[in-house]
Amino acid sequence: MTAGTNNKSETMAPRALGNTEQNWCRAVSSGTGITVLALQMAKSLSPENSDLDKILDRVQKSHPLLRSKLHYNPTTKSFSFLAPTAPKIHLEFHDAPPLITNHSPDLSPLHSVLEHEMNSTNWSEPSSFPTDGAEVILATVYKAPPSDDVAAAAAKSVVVLRFHTSVCDRTTAVALLRELMELVAEETTVVVEGGGGDGEGKTGIENMIPIGMAKKTIWGHGRDMLGYSVSSLRLTNLTFNNSKRPRVSQLVRLQITKHHTALLLAGCKFRGIKLCGALSAAALIAAHSTKLTSDHKLKKKYGVVTLIDCRSLLEPPLSVHHFGFYHSAILNTHTVNGTENFWDLAKACYTAFASYKQSNKHFSDMADLNFLMSKAMENPSLTPSSSLRTSLVTVFEEPVIDNSGEIRKKIGVEDYVGCASTHGVGPSIAMFDTVRDGELDCACVYPSPLHSREQMNDLVDRMKRILIDGTY
Repeated sequence: MTAGTNNKSETMAPRALGNTEQNWCRAVSSGTGITVLALQMAKSLSPENSDLDKILDRVQKSHPLLRSKLHYNPTTKSFSFLAPTAPKIHLEFHDAPPLITNHSPDLSPLHSVLEHEMNSTNWSEPSSFPTDGAEVILATVYKAPPSDDVAAAAAKSVVVLRFHTSVCDRTTAVALLRELMELVAEETTVVVEGGGGDGEGKTGIENMIPIGMAKKTIWGHGRDMLGYSVSSLRLTNLTFNNSKRPRVSQLVRLQITKHHTALLLAGCKFRGIKLCGALSAAALIAAHSTKLTSDHKLKKKYGVVTLIDCRSLLEPPLSVHHFGFYHSAILNTHTVNGTENFWDLAKACYTAFASYKQSNKHFSDMADLNFLMSKAMENPSLTPSSSLRTSLVTVFEEPVIDNSGEIRKKIGVEDYVGCASTHGVGPSIAMFDTVRDGELDCACVYPSPLHSREQMNDLVDRMKRILIDGTY
């Protein structure tokens, strides 16, 4: 990526949100869809020694959608984007708060802050939005908490960017992170080339689907919605720990060494599948293993949702620098009995997904899945134990490939995680996978206390063993 001057400061006309964007606004209100990027820095940042506000300002100028505001109409109960006259991100600085120091000692400051930010309530009450709209991106810097090595702790901080998911899918978050790191590394305030440019934020994904790919008869819509509805009632869920108490999003990280990651990716390539198939299979086998007894095999049906970045498939095609939400989903179901071979199941998972994608179901079923997701949020009792669980696991078709180790070292980024909240409507476990300098690193987000941290640690440990065993 090359840094260069970009003097564009394009406007974005006010517009109503598309159906997918509207659905994300409802989901954020229920607890799902706050996207967070958190970076642990090797030094302490303060208003006096940080140019982060200036860099964010210029990135915001380059991307019209990031300086838009979200407006809610209580009469129509609908949302729209409003464009402000000038970009402005209010960067807040905080000392180590109780939310970090009171967390489990097993959790790093980065982990604790990330969970706190995913569960913020800025967008949960649309009726309380300012009359001129709510900001879609917020930025905060936290001072790291004291530890045994006080000097080292005082020299660290956690930078957090929080987005409303209607303007930020995973591709947007990754592109923004890369732009920010490039700017900091260059020690300049110019904007990275390749901003959103013409058209960013001016329409939702539904208006860019190629002609004919979303076509379906009324009977087809009815049949598929009935099929999804009936199938969802038959899906098996992880055991619920507490389905009554208010929920928050928490996460567990699944990390695999460079050696085993290389073998895992080679195994996928050899079988003509993608990593999402292997992650899906590991999740299915791990979840099913928690339900088996030593001498009794059970057949259970599980749901897997695969998310697809549609930018290159739209008309006109979009680049990764075109910010917004342009993902679609495909739901597959798989029956597991506990005797499956890992690679056979991985291939079955990927083949089923690829077949649906080949049939354009990521476009033709978009309206159906949005409708069912909306109905689940409006009527939680339609889901088992009012859990709002729509599948066992959500994976992405493509992993994030990040080879920025040198630049991260240069600018003092010790660690980072990007993910989104899922404690409203969603899966039991949402996997945000990155191959970071050759090592697989997955942020696995889940709803608590519907599932406990101990339960999810156990599940992720099982998944890790399954993935590693598959490399031998």
